[in-house]
Amino acid sequence: MITLHYFPGNASFAVHVLLREIGVPFEMELVDRAKQAHKAEAYLKLNPNGLIPVLVDGAQVLYETAAIVLHLADTHPQAGLVPAVGSGERAHFYKWLFWLSNTMQAAMQPYFYPERWVDDGNAAGAAQVKARAQARLDGCLQQIDAHLASHGGPWFHGSRYSAADPLVFMLCRWTRGFTGSRPARDYPAIGPYLQRMLERPAVKRAFEVERLTAPLV
Repeated sequence: MITLHYFPGNASFAVHVLLREIGVPFEMELVDRAKQAHKAEAYLKLNPNGLIPVLVDGAQVLYETAAIVLHLADTHPQAGLVPAVGSGERAHFYKWLFWLSNTMQAAMQPYFYPERWVDDGNAAGAAQVKARAQARLDGCLQQIDAHLASHGGPWFHGSRYSAADPLVFMLCRWTRGFTGSRPARDYPAIGPYLQRMLERPAVKRAFEVERLTAPLV
């Protein structure tokens, strides 16, 4: 049995959606951040970094969202959510998967938690860190928008929905509260893409289960 350790709206959301797209049985285990459950001894045995998500798949314990996404796509080839190994399409899938994780998602931390990057009480420094992170994220959104516009297809990689789409959707969703620059929904290609994602049954069900409310994007 597959078990997803999650918290509503966190990085586990992309994995949650992907599991529903694949259509395999799985269980969900809430890691209550409000009670610091992600820092508890039992959870740290699963992920010593104290971060969400963790996926337990039989004897395997995995963390890092992109790694979990790739594992699920590879172990459920019948879902057709990842290009064939060795193909050019697979190479571009890798490129974008790691870019989403290492570039865009990495910039989210200093944006949402700028105080972690400066000395205690350095409000001016935290504000500068946040501003720099937001500028980086603005560039990421522009890159996603240009990529979607370049091929004109309904999904991130074109005509075929892939395991990258839940991750793109989640990261774009996290920008919904942006002030001072455009959230993802206001970009000409990303906006319609997000609406298409919202219509997918797996996304709708994930929102319902996690009890996430408007604004959804």
